[in-house]
Amino acid sequence: HRPSRLHSPRRAQSKRICSSASNVSRSPTAAAVHRGATPPCDPPEIHAHALPLCVQAVPRRPPSSPLLFSRDRRARSAAMWRLLALVVSAAVLAAPRPAMAGDPYAFFDWDVSYVTAAPLGIKQQVIGINGKFPGPVVNITTNWNVVVNVLNDLDEPLLITWNGIQHRKNCWQDGVLGTNCPIPSGWNWTYEFQVKDQIGSFFYFPSTGLQRAAGGFGGIVVNNRGVIAVPFGRPDGDITILIGDWYNRNHTDLRKMLDEGKELGMPDGVLINGKGPYRYNDSLVPAGIEHETIDVHPGRTYRIRVHNVGTSTSLNFRIQGHNLLLVETEGSYTTQQNYTSLDVHVGQSYSFLLTTDQNASSDYYVVASARIVNESLWQRVTGVAVLRYSNSGGAASGPLPDPPQDQYDKTLSMNQARSVRWNLSAGAARPNPQGSFRYSSINVTQAYLLRSTTPVEIGGRRRAALNGLSFSPPETPLRLADAYGVEGAYTLDFPERPPPDAAPRVARSVINGTYRGFMELIFQNNDTRMQSYHVDGYAVFVVGMDYGEWTEASRGAYNKGDSVARSTVQVYPGAWTAVLVSLDNVGFWNVRSQNLDSWYLGQEVYVRVVNPEDGANKTEMAVPRNALYCGQLHKYQKYGPQTAIPRLIKHICICSSSCVSC
Repeated sequence: HRPSRLHSPRRAQSKRICSSASNVSRSPTAAAVHRGATPPCDPPEIHAHALPLCVQAVPRRPPSSPLLFSRDRRARSAAMWRLLALVVSAAVLAAPRPAMAGDPYAFFDWDVSYVTAAPLGIKQQVIGINGKFPGPVVNITTNWNVVVNVLNDLDEPLLITWNGIQHRKNCWQDGVLGTNCPIPSGWNWTYEFQVKDQIGSFFYFPSTGLQRAAGGFGGIVVNNRGVIAVPFGRPDGDITILIGDWYNRNHTDLRKMLDEGKELGMPDGVLINGKGPYRYNDSLVPAGIEHETIDVHPGRTYRIRVHNVGTSTSLNFRIQGHNLLLVETEGSYTTQQNYTSLDVHVGQSYSFLLTTDQNASSDYYVVASARIVNESLWQRVTGVAVLRYSNSGGAASGPLPDPPQDQYDKTLSMNQARSVRWNLSAGAARPNPQGSFRYSSINVTQAYLLRSTTPVEIGGRRRAALNGLSFSPPETPLRLADAYGVEGAYTLDFPERPPPDAAPRVARSVINGTYRGFMELIFQNNDTRMQSYHVDGYAVFVVGMDYGEWTEASRGAYNKGDSVARSTVQVYPGAWTAVLVSLDNVGFWNVRSQNLDSWYLGQEVYVRVVNPEDGANKTEMAVPRNALYCGQLHKYQKYGPQTAIPRLIKHICICSSSCVSC
């Protein structure tokens, strides 16, 4: 909430799970699905497991006080925790006991800092979390409350966004510049949100200043509640795989290139879980590069969650000699079908079932190679890991498994994308089938065609735009400005169609969405390279895609039966993709290019969804008590230096059926 350089006595512990006794048997932790149930609440130095309450201090790293705390005063910090324990214990004993427990809380404590690494053999500065690159997997369950205390140890502002998490009624936690002031260097801020009615595979990443190109990303696993049936057998393991293109230059250098009007050019390689390629070819891969090894046992089935966290390159993912049974994408169960390989575009997530039924005479290649480019020129932009059976007879060798052979067939990848369909009979976060939401019978109330083109010069600078408007990050976040009546922060005049003759310009123009309306978004890619777009706050139905210009007649080819619902969609060069979305989530929601360079150069817009009849915050949560203020509202930043004990007591969290946040 303010400058904090403190480390608690349990600094190395990055995650806490709280649940009451009544939740232990029915709410196993996501991280311990195969190891047992949720441990009782056991905060630092506090043992309240005999009570029907959970008590946790948030943040567990106390605010700074020059009189009491510093990095080299751990003994005093520990003493403070013991003193706080007495205060908290008294509070627990005095608190009314709830009739039943609420949804569990998962606590994470992250120190985001620079780490020196050499994923492609050249030392550089990457962004790590608690000293690790990539960051930890956030392993949680439907409806859990997530509390992430983030200390920004970078030398520049930071925001973390949660790709695909919908933040129902709570865009304040979305972690983008339109809703949040960035966390200043040396400060900490606590995200608090619920994964309401969601399951599936997602990821998080830093959202400002091209920082994702330096790391700071990690997987998110949202498990089903035990009472909800899953449309496949329980796997023997759950493996997160992060793939993405990578540059040997620091993100600050890449940012400078874009500011100077240059293109980023071809990446230097592809990483798999933060590591460079296995040396499958001595001429393409230098010696001394550490590669990722995925250890498995024969005769078992694993759930593989694959996320493209890269800068701007679509990747084809495949595992030598093995089929990939697609079962889920970004929170939606899919019809189950086998693929030998699948294109994963920037910002997208898929999960597969992998059965280890092959001969273990040697290891197998795991490959992520560049797609929708001149692949003969991009051959070195290939990530290679190793799948190793526990009884493997030797190292992987020989050529890599072939990529899709479609040099002369530009429809192959698109047809593969069309083949990903919604599993209508499976339940997801709720027991009712996904297909019970019949979106085909809902009338469209608003339609926007969003056209992207190659970057253009606006005001002497190279910019990217949608409908000729290049978005400029606001000094005051749009949602915060709206809440406090700041005038001139944005305009509600985003054009429904690209203006035919208007010159491109920089603007903060926002789409005015109708609450509980049904919106059609058509992404028209008139650029020469692959794009993907993300919609915060929602899952959208991908009803159509094709090459050429979208017209009104294109609606006749929409799939309104079993098109998949997801949050990130691909748009091929010279093609369009259409999505439908039900605007039932109040807030300001970011619609952006997932290609980092396009996003940085202004290819984004916000959709404002307001319930005009809500005067009591029933459909949207109020401004968080710990909100950061900046721009025209910086005078409201109320937190300042104070002693540690009063500040900690203010952050005691009693988790009960009535506890919404901490």
